[in-house]
Amino acid sequence: MLFFEDLGKKEYEETWKYQKKLFDEIIQKKVNNISSQKAGYFLFVEHPHVYTIGKNGKRDKHLLVSSDFLEKIDATCYQTDRGGDITYHGPGQLIGYPILNMDYFFTDIHKYLRLLEEVIIHFLWKNYGIKGERKKGKTGVWFHNHVKNGKSRKICAIGIRMSRWVTMHGFALNVNTDLRYFDYIIPCGIYDQEVTSLKKELKKNDISFQEVKLMVKKSFQEIFDVEFIPMSKKLDQ
Repeated sequence: MLFFEDLGKKEYEETWKYQKKLFDEIIQKKVNNISSQKAGYFLFVEHPHVYTIGKNGKRDKHLLVSSDFLEKIDATCYQTDRGGDITYHGPGQLIGYPILNMDYFFTDIHKYLRLLEEVIIHFLWKNYGIKGERKKGKTGVWFHNHVKNGKSRKICAIGIRMSRWVTMHGFALNVNTDLRYFDYIIPCGIYDQEVTSLKKELKKNDISFQEVKLMVKKSFQEIFDVEFIPMSKKLDQ
């Protein structure tokens, strides 16, 4: 069973604590050899303006503005326990947080990252006929066609934490995101890239966020071969 919950719009710190609670719950049952039918959880959320920095991130080098400026643009910043460098989350961006017990899937972190990428690649191609691609040596999903000035365009960032084969954190897909907020950082610490959104690539005024959620859910189910159960039906097992 994989429980699904759409958290709607929620502050980053509150969501991080909630993720950690679910993450720790799975780990404790594993440590205590308590059997469970749960494969884990999958959360959707949309955050207010926030910058998050992974364990390998360099705030002094990759965050380009001061704390005072962050306050002016109504943004916060957190050092987190995920992998990767700095990224931005905000309105119009779909965040997916899979909190999975990988014993129910496979115990291979690189395969897991590639499948998270595949979820987004599958979603883009199946629903919009646009080709998302990987970038050698990097994690995430890009567009490489019609590259300007040698810069590929990143549409989805991925950063995870994994301990005892339990995952947390996940992916950030730019749908109707205000891309100006990426101007204040070196996204993921990569200098030779641009950031894009589904709205920008499709040249539309707005993309239905609810429709994107449904389509990404379907792609996740297909790529990971799982069925979702609403969190309202969660069993204590």
